[in-house]
Amino acid sequence: MRDLPIGLHLGFREANVMLDRTRAADAAGLDMVWSTVGGPAPDPFVVFGRAADETTIGFGTSIVPTYPRHPIVMASQALALEQLAPGRLRLGIGPSHRPVIEGMFGLGFERPLAHLREYLGILRALLHEGAVDVAGEQLTARARIGPPAPVPILIAALRPRAYRIAGELADGAISWMSPLPFLRDQAAPAIAAGAEAAGRDRPPLVAHVPVVVSEDRAAVRAAAAQQFGNYQRLPFYRQMMLDAGLEDAPGKVFTDTMADALIVSGDENAVADRVRALPGFGVDELLADIVDTGDAAARDRARTLELLGALAQAD
Repeated sequence: MRDLPIGLHLGFREANVMLDRTRAADAAGLDMVWSTVGGPAPDPFVVFGRAADETTIGFGTSIVPTYPRHPIVMASQALALEQLAPGRLRLGIGPSHRPVIEGMFGLGFERPLAHLREYLGILRALLHEGAVDVAGEQLTARARIGPPAPVPILIAALRPRAYRIAGELADGAISWMSPLPFLRDQAAPAIAAGAEAAGRDRPPLVAHVPVVVSEDRAAVRAAAAQQFGNYQRLPFYRQMMLDAGLEDAPGKVFTDTMADALIVSGDENAVADRVRALPGFGVDELLADIVDTGDAAARDRARTLELLGALAQAD
């Protein structure tokens, strides 16, 4: 689908598995592979560097948490990969969540959107201009890193304010666990409003969506509850689901209704139809996260990757 680029999230796996999945996605004809940076997973910048010589696929981070990594360090890593694989990196960043930043890293999580705006300005100056000299409210950065490297910088977004910042300052927004009506009715208009206010073209909305080709609805629902149920307990995600019309559940349970709304699943025809419908919800690009369905995971992953590759190559 030339009007809807399709990428694959590599998952939180060992580095050799991430590398194998990168090769498989490239062979299938997908446009991008994406990976999350931070926490217990191997650093994908290393995997991407290893894969650069043997693939032609694009590389994306979705996302790099900003608080633990100073923008000068971030720019240095991005610059190295850009030099190894020119034009193939898209850098997704975001503040992450309080439980991660405070609980895992032991860092403060104050005014995350103000922090993101400041971080984005410093990172853009470093990558797109080659130098920065800023003493801000939360960050100080004085460095010159060499020739500019115009790596696209996208930001993670959950609520309309973040999407508006993406439209105003970033090269795209990346959603996660977002009901499609929310993307259509709130996210896409906020991006457009931010871009209009800044006098620039609207950047793309990349929808990070759990996907799996499987006719076993019970297995998909069970996998969704196990793998994604915690998001219903996080206030921002919970409010987003409510805003999209999904009813709350006692005890903050991840319900079958939520699973059906958030997971793109079914046979090949059903999944293809839902993927083709994404542009109608304001989505410019699909970042597919293949759901692990347990005993049938290997078969379902192979079917899903084959279908996504066919869709990516279709006119």
